[in-house]
Amino acid sequence: MKTEILANINQPEQLEKMYRNNKSGFRKAFGELDLNQMDRNLASFWNARLSFNKEEGDWVNSKDLIRILLLAVLAGLLARIPDIFSIEEEFYYSRNLGFILFPALILFFGWKRQLSIRSIAGLSISIITSLVFINWLPGNSSTDTVVLSSIHMILFLWSLLGFTFIGGKMGPAENRLEFLRYNGDLVVMTTLILIAGGILTGVTIGLFSLIGFNIEEFYFKHIVVSCLPAAPILATWLIQTNPQLVGRVSPVIARLFSPLVLVMLIIYLGAILYSGKDPYNDREFLLMFNGLLIGVMAILFFSVAENSRSKKSVIETWMLFLLAAITVIVNGIALSAILFRIAEWGITPNRAAVLGGNMLILLNLVIVTIQLFGVVRKKADFTSVSNAIALYLPVYFIWTIIVTFLFPIFF
Repeated sequence: MKTEILANINQPEQLEKMYRNNKSGFRKAFGELDLNQMDRNLASFWNARLSFNKEEGDWVNSKDLIRILLLAVLAGLLARIPDIFSIEEEFYYSRNLGFILFPALILFFGWKRQLSIRSIAGLSISIITSLVFINWLPGNSSTDTVVLSSIHMILFLWSLLGFTFIGGKMGPAENRLEFLRYNGDLVVMTTLILIAGGILTGVTIGLFSLIGFNIEEFYFKHIVVSCLPAAPILATWLIQTNPQLVGRVSPVIARLFSPLVLVMLIIYLGAILYSGKDPYNDREFLLMFNGLLIGVMAILFFSVAENSRSKKSVIETWMLFLLAAITVIVNGIALSAILFRIAEWGITPNRAAVLGGNMLILLNLVIVTIQLFGVVRKKADFTSVSNAIALYLPVYFIWTIIVTFLFPIFF
């Protein structure tokens, strides 16, 4: 977004439109600009406007609040469809989990970004087609292709959310990084909301039990199920309307977790050698190993996204480089184990999906590691690392389409 601001620096109306479409992103990007690049009066105006401390409650807009409440109610109703229409819960939740949350978030950002009719039509067709496809897909909840398609459907819908978040167009790499930062902020804020909700649940059930009412079953069936999908929606609204709530927390978490995860990975790899466990002959261990890989990669990418908007110390850069290098080793072990199992027992939908996913992740991690090495040696700028992540995201999107919609045909 910094590039867009500079490109429209002498167009006040365009700057105002950018600010209204994405207030949190504009605020963060403006804070990273060199104000000497702007007209002094214009710079003073925007600096005063963005730095102004709102009075408590000023950021609460009644129209925004009504929209977010309607979206929360919609998500809650979608979560309770099995109970309302007597649909088998295992069938519904295994296939439609992503459709409970993501359409509401897509609606929210579609309204905030003022998407074009063409983009809205494309998103609507994609969501409806996906909904029909996953629910008419033959097989039960334990069929390999159904499981794979259902899992990757969530990633597909997440990709559609990203498309909506960046305004319904490809845009610069910075916009995609902003989406990754939003996901990190969303995890932080949603966790806080869920903790508060858990405390409220415990207190409520405890108070009613004191007067002889056991409301656990009713509370969880009607209140918890309806309110759980609302947590990310409320968190999104808080992030967008009051970005300072998590704007200082997420970078701290990124800086804190990077070295901790690095130390954990090194110890864990040593423990694997000591324990004699290996992912080559133990399927469950291989699945856990791949889960670890995805989690570490997510933390790495989140850390890079958070660090890309601030000045990095040499130690932080080295930490990210070492974390990326160790993650490449972990990925290499997982990939070799998958190839071994395919050579020994043949190809299956699960092995094909994991093989393709690991190969894509490995390529991305290698590119990121090379760019980080260049930054460590002071031969490259940190922007190259951010671009290596942001520009690669569409590759994951294409892979989710292949697994979700084509694997059931191939297999």
